[in-house]
Amino acid sequence: MIDRDHCLALDAGDPLRAFRDEFVLPEGVVYLVGNSLGALPRHAAERVRRAVQDEWGGQLVGGWNQAGWYGQPLTVGDRLAPLIGAGPGQVVVGNTTSIAIYQAVAAALRLRPERRVIVSDVQNFPTDHYMVQGLAGLLGGYEIRDFAAGRFDDAAVVLLSEVDYRTGARHDVPSITARVQEAGALMVWDLCHSVGAMEVDVSEADFALGCTYKYLNAGPGAPAFLYVNPRHHATAENVLSGWHGHAEPFAFEPDYRPAEGIRRFAVGTPHVLSFAALEAALDVWERVPMDQVRAKSMALTSLFVELVGDALELVSPADPAARGSQVSLRHADGYPIMRALIDRGVHGDFRAPDVLRFGFAPLYIRYADVYDAAVTLREVLDRELWRDEKYAQRLAVT
Repeated sequence: MIDRDHCLALDAGDPLRAFRDEFVLPEGVVYLVGNSLGALPRHAAERVRRAVQDEWGGQLVGGWNQAGWYGQPLTVGDRLAPLIGAGPGQVVVGNTTSIAIYQAVAAALRLRPERRVIVSDVQNFPTDHYMVQGLAGLLGGYEIRDFAAGRFDDAAVVLLSEVDYRTGARHDVPSITARVQEAGALMVWDLCHSVGAMEVDVSEADFALGCTYKYLNAGPGAPAFLYVNPRHHATAENVLSGWHGHAEPFAFEPDYRPAEGIRRFAVGTPHVLSFAALEAALDVWERVPMDQVRAKSMALTSLFVELVGDALELVSPADPAARGSQVSLRHADGYPIMRALIDRGVHGDFRAPDVLRFGFAPLYIRYADVYDAAVTLREVLDRELWRDEKYAQRLAVT
C-alpha cells in the first residue's frame, strides 16, 4: 500500500528536486497541465523586464543590433537544438507551430513533386491535420491518407506527432522515420508533446517542429521552432518567403533570394518579448539531465496510474515506456469531473469527447503531488462532487 510518507521519501531522494524552486507555483495547487502550458520559470519575469525596460526602453531601435534581437531566431535555435538531437545551424525559432507545420510540409512536397500523397494521422492534434488540409486544398490534386493505413510507397511526406496529444501514446521515432524514408517519402515530426519531457532525437528526420510553451515553460504565445535536416538546406524552399528569410534583408531587393542554410526558413520580424521568456526557460534546460527527466516522468505517471486504479478507464498505454509524460483517463462525464477537480486544487484539462488529461512535468511535480492528486480525484468520484450543476457549464478553453 502506497501512502503519502512513501511519496515524501521518494521526493527526498529525487535528483531533480532542486529544480522545483526555479518555478513559480501557486500555493495549494497541484499543476498537472504542463503538457498544455508550463509553469513560470522564476527568473523569466526579470528577463522580460530587462528586454522591456533596459533593451527596448534604453536602446530603442538599437536593440536589434546591441541586444541581439535580429539574430535571436538562430541563436536561440542553437540553444534549443540539443533538446531535439540537432546541431548548430539546424533549428530556427519563430512564428507558431501551425506555421512551422505549413512550412515543413510544403517544403517536403516541393522536394517530392512527382508524388501526390500526404500521409497524416487523422487523430493528430487538429492544427496539424487542418494545416495539411488547407495546403492540399490550395495546391489541388493531393490525396490525404491516414497514417493508420501504413502505406508510404507513393507518399511525398508523412506528418506525425511523437506523442499523441489525447492519449499520450508514444511513437517510435527511429523505426518510423526509417520506414518512411525507405519508401521514398520525407518525414516530418511534431514534437509539441515530447520536447522537454523526454530525450528526443530527430536528427535522422527530414523536418521537425514544436512549441516551447508546454514542457519547455517559455510562456503563453511563446515562439515555435523548426528543424531542417542539413541535407535539405540547399534545396528546401520556404513557401512563406518573408524578408527575414532573404539572403540580404537590408539590401531591400525587389525579388526574393533565399538565405543560405536554416535562415531561409525565417519569415518575419521575431517576437522579441516572447523570445526573452524563452531564453529564461532555456537557462534552466541547459542544466537539466534529460535521462533523469525521462526516468522521473515514467515513475510519476506509473505512480498516478497505480493510485487511481480502476476508478476511471485508462486511455494511455499501460507500459510507461510507450507513453509520454501524460496519463489520460476516460469518463462519459469527464468535463464536470475535471471542473470539480480543479476547484479542489488539482489542475488537469479535458479533451472532447470524454478524456481527462494529466501532464507530469518532472522538473516541478513531486511524488507527493501525484499522491494528493489521485486521492482528490477518487474523492471527487466517490462522493460524486462533479454532479454540482455549475460544473456542467462549458468554459471557452477546456
